Amino acid sequence: MARIALKIDVDTLIGTQKGVPTLLTSLERVQAGATFLFSLGPDHTGWALRRVFQPGFLQKVSRTSVLKHYGLRTLFNGVLWPGPDIGCRAQIQMKTVRDAGFECGIHAWDHVYWQDHVRHRDNQWTVRQMRKSYTRFLEIFGTPPTTHGAAGWQMNTAAFLQIDAWDIRYASDGRGTGPYRPVINNTALNHVQLPTTLPTFDEILGVEGLDASEVVQKLLVRTDPIANKDEVPDQVFTLHAELEGQKLNAAFENLLKGWRAQGHTLISLADYYAGLNLDALPTSPISWGAVAGRSGELIVQAL
Repeated sequence: MARIALKIDVDTLIGTQKGVPTLLTSLERVQAGATFLFSLGPDHTGWALRRVFQPGFLQKVSRTSVLKHYGLRTLFNGVLWPGPDIGCRAQIQMKTVRDAGFECGIHAWDHVYWQDHVRHRDNQWTVRQMRKSYTRFLEIFGTPPTTHGAAGWQMNTAAFLQIDAWDIRYASDGRGTGPYRPVINNTALNHVQLPTTLPTFDEILGVEGLDASEVVQKLLVRTDPIANKDEVPDQVFTLHAELEGQKLNAAFENLLKGWRAQGHTLISLADYYAGLNLDALPTSPISWGAVAGRSGELIVQAL
């Protein structure tokens, strides 16, 4: 059976304060491991409204009922009022995750600012943003982060190099088919990328009218040992505290139970990395590409 690493992106203040505690309960109920990746600075969710002209953005917003999942107040953060500082206001919830035995890592300093700008920003801007998140992580947890998962699966060359500079051994910053070492300027970096391999809930929800329960079934088909003749590879599944930790929580719990029934092991990124044969990993240059159900381009594993 496969190992399925659960990667939880926490983008907003409401996701940290309300979604995270709910997810802890869900994970503990089925004794699943997971990695929580926190946004550590201001919540500027409202700035995302500038993506309205990106191809596919409005379609995704309408499919996933953004207002229902995020709430009006969150959608106006940074627009009608200053973006609240997540790392200052939600330290208790973050520390609770660590104290419960779950791995914690960096998602971003400012989720929307990073997602919308990092691809075209220079080294100075990138390192400054990353240092802010690293410093805040140390302030909250007292130890350096063990992993990193980029907001919106958006990176640039300087960001990948900074992962190595921090001596982080593994990260999950893009999409792909399996673990690999990223290559920059014909040189393989030291850290291993553990890309998201399964589609996310919000990439499937509403497509051809699929509801939450049908999304669960679609994901379970992808990991069904019988349907796939016992050839189910290890997977990384990304979920969001704002979605699976709130309105989609019942569906997420059914997904966890389904994976357990299929015999899969539900683990953190740390446990996934620990089980790899590092000498046998392929390398892959940094690449960009489209992913079904998402707007714009993301970091993808070059095949």
